[in-house]
Amino acid sequence: MPFQVHNTLTKAKEPFRSLQPGLVRMYNCGPTVYGRAHIGNFRAYLFADTLRRWLECSGLEVRQVMNITDVGHLLDDAEEGEDKIEAQARREKLDPWAISRRHTEQFFADLKDLGCLPAMVYPKASEHIPEMLEMIDGLVAKGYAYQVGQDVYYEVSKFPRYGRLSGNSVEELDAGARIDVREEKRHPADFALWKSDPHHVMKWTSRFGPDGFPGWHIECSAMSRRHLGDRIDIHTGGEDNIFPHHECEIAQTEAFTGEPFATYWMHTKFLQVDGGKMSKRLGNCYSLDDVRAKGFTIRALRFCLIRGHYRTPLNFTWDILREATSVLENLDDLVVRLRRTQAGQSGAASADAGLDEVGDAMAEFRAGMDDDLNVPRAIAALMKLRSLSLEEQLGSMAAAQALQFVVNTANRTLGCIQVEESSLGTEVEAKIRERLAARKAKDFARGDKLRDELVAMGITLEDTAKGVIWKHKASGAGGGPIA
Repeated sequence: MPFQVHNTLTKAKEPFRSLQPGLVRMYNCGPTVYGRAHIGNFRAYLFADTLRRWLECSGLEVRQVMNITDVGHLLDDAEEGEDKIEAQARREKLDPWAISRRHTEQFFADLKDLGCLPAMVYPKASEHIPEMLEMIDGLVAKGYAYQVGQDVYYEVSKFPRYGRLSGNSVEELDAGARIDVREEKRHPADFALWKSDPHHVMKWTSRFGPDGFPGWHIECSAMSRRHLGDRIDIHTGGEDNIFPHHECEIAQTEAFTGEPFATYWMHTKFLQVDGGKMSKRLGNCYSLDDVRAKGFTIRALRFCLIRGHYRTPLNFTWDILREATSVLENLDDLVVRLRRTQAGQSGAASADAGLDEVGDAMAEFRAGMDDDLNVPRAIAALMKLRSLSLEEQLGSMAAAQALQFVVNTANRTLGCIQVEESSLGTEVEAKIRERLAARKAKDFARGDKLRDELVAMGITLEDTAKGVIWKHKASGAGGGPIA
């Protein structure tokens, strides 16, 4: 079965076919850099990363663009209010450019820590003003936009398909529902392409006046068009982007180009915390530093945020992260066991024992990912491999095949399994051998003391009939047996 994706535009699951064979053009809505991104934001960015990884595992080239909104995003996503970056700059008594630079750098650092592959480009809104004005001028010339003073609005009634993505029709939109009611608008749902404000710090001169800055929606249309062309294959974002942001992107882009914009629209559900919404007031908008402070790895956080289906609401608690860490450690352990079995240290009756079962598990992993990125189904297939290894039902040939698959496909897709081999330091190996000697001499008190010392050093042990299997708790890497 080919890769199937759920398309928000058609409300159906469809086979994925790129516009150009072998090449995928993908645009991901990125952050507005007025504050540090929290784990809820990162669910959408990790989904985009997982999607890209699976497309590449499927043999496709992906040109990924993720924007940086560093100007023009108004409070409450409405047409009125303060620019989020300027509002934060006012609170901190700093230049808004300094605010955007600081949080952009932090965003890139967090993406790297989460193991996200770097996008082809991260365009900044402030660096694409000419492209935005080109589109605005074109929309005015075509009759889709109109000027009022130094402001420019898009006239939604001129675009019959407005509302197809979100299910909102122009007639059904109530004045004041996430849209601005202003007398100069021809319809309350008309949205700003260009705004003017002499008090705005981040502003540009255009033919509309000297104090202008872009509306939020036109930014993504212009940046996508600049770096990916008039048509793209996939556009992603959180479910809160569907309306008005993505709806408006479609209207202005397709009116300007005369062509369909994105073939597939894919949206992640919100991340809940303790079963409710994330809120600064509740103090549960956790950053990566908060995760570290609780003693968890960012690798475990990545796994926690991608292991649920992206179209299903995901709940986050510290206990859930602890449970996800345990599952990830089991996947790390799978790699260690497969290496041991590949080396012939297994109780399997023959070298090819379990080949059929391994083939079935690998096919099930692929089937899960091809089914609209069904990560839970894919992970279940990996846990089936672990069960086979625990029960020593795999021979060396089957283990080698499974190990190659986990390293080359499963971890390339999930990006968080510990697949590198590790080595022990001289001191640690000496302690393990000293503990083995103590146990052979039946000095179990000494053996237990040495085991506790190793645990304090981050080394966990498993005693088997063939010797001691060891593992670095922090990384999941390990080896053995040591006899």
